[in-house]
Amino acid sequence: MTKAPKKRLGSPKSTIPNAADRGFNTGRINSLGSVATSTGLLSNVPYSSPGSSNVFGIGSEHPFANYWTCEGGLPEVISVLPDKLQADILLSRYFECVDPVYPMLHRQTFYADYEHFWSLPKPDKDRSDASFVALIFVMLALGTQFVTSTSPPERKQTAEFYASASNQALRMSSYLSSASIRSIQAMVLITYFLINDNHASDGWAFAGILIRQAYAMGLHRDPNIVAPDAPFFEKQQRRKLWQAVLLQDTFLTVLLSLPPSATHTDVSVDDLIADNSSIPNDDPTDTAYVRGSWTLANLVQETICSPRSLDVPICTTARHKSKLIADFRAVYRSFPDVFRSWDPEALSQLAQSSKRIVRQTLFLSSNYFHNLMLVHASESPDVPVNVRGTLEAAHDAITAFFVLFNLFEAEARVWWVFNHRAFLEALCIGNVLREAVKDPGGEENLSKDPLFVRARADIHRMIQIMQMMSEGEQGSQTARTRVQVLSEFLL
Repeated sequence: MTKAPKKRLGSPKSTIPNAADRGFNTGRINSLGSVATSTGLLSNVPYSSPGSSNVFGIGSEHPFANYWTCEGGLPEVISVLPDKLQADILLSRYFECVDPVYPMLHRQTFYADYEHFWSLPKPDKDRSDASFVALIFVMLALGTQFVTSTSPPERKQTAEFYASASNQALRMSSYLSSASIRSIQAMVLITYFLINDNHASDGWAFAGILIRQAYAMGLHRDPNIVAPDAPFFEKQQRRKLWQAVLLQDTFLTVLLSLPPSATHTDVSVDDLIADNSSIPNDDPTDTAYVRGSWTLANLVQETICSPRSLDVPICTTARHKSKLIADFRAVYRSFPDVFRSWDPEALSQLAQSSKRIVRQTLFLSSNYFHNLMLVHASESPDVPVNVRGTLEAAHDAITAFFVLFNLFEAEARVWWVFNHRAFLEALCIGNVLREAVKDPGGEENLSKDPLFVRARADIHRMIQIMQMMSEGEQGSQTARTRVQVLSEFLL
């Protein structure tokens, strides 16, 4: 993508009626085309304000509170580790909630190093690999975000403290001038932590450093070319870490309508083969999940992220649109049956025996159908919106969020990317309905056509969930804003 159109498809300065009174900016959603190019974080998020100090309107304060002295060094960071029993609990929560969705760590190797670290006397601990200490702390931070035994303010404060310790440990490792597998792993997880902690703009900026370091390490290159003599395990770790960087970059840029960065690579998804040592009692779907997500990301990056970042139409001709939809469906057919043949009831039953597969199914489905929705909703002078295709894909995408909330409510409240995708899907549905009512017989169609009736029900359900998330003194301000915005479509 080298040339932007002379005229933007949607005006970035226009707003939903009365939007300015609520204190947030949004791309215009009075035409279906601009829904498909909605600028994620600039869309209906509270605390927006013009000015260079707060790019996206989220997380206006520095994301890492400074608890550290000039002379303390790594020993000062290690001194604030919780006791091992508490650390074990938080890491267990990490592997239960986060690892299924982003399975990039080799659990056996990590725990071997982790147990060795705890066995060291204090002087030896203080001389440990600082990047490994950073990795431990960010895993503790993410694990803390998903615990349910403490109050939301306490969880937030504790998690942010551990994240600050992780960042300080990275500083002690001179992470800006050196990089390692562990430092890159820690940085991937810090980015996810910041996003979940309502610091998406900081997460975006931090991910920029991460991408550069991944390139500097050569993670974007085929390990058989750049490290031909490396052990098989090391090659696999490099591939898994690169796909983690690529996935994070691709699916975040989809939401933000910003340029993708992890674009230059010759690492092949086909080289990532099943490794039964990756996880004790390894689930055979893990590798299939990673490969499916990776294949989807490669397609999305080229066909959706790049054009959206320049407001170039996703599809320039009807034939182009048909071909792109066929490409997406081919990717979907490559997913194992367990990720495709599901309904809410089946997943509820599967959750009794394999919550890991359920989480993976929901995240993969959400990503796939959200991007398929964008393709169907895309328009250009020669390509109309596919209204029914848009509503079908949006329903499948937002249903994944509804099921996640039903089965894992505490986790659904934490995952910002899942929440924001669902909100954008509800926005798209609402805009389709708003346009459809203008057609001859539109009012009657909305009340009788099962597809439109279901679409209204999806908005109602999303509003209901956002209301639940906004309740109480510690309720989400973002959720309150989303309730206000979505309610306008039901007037």
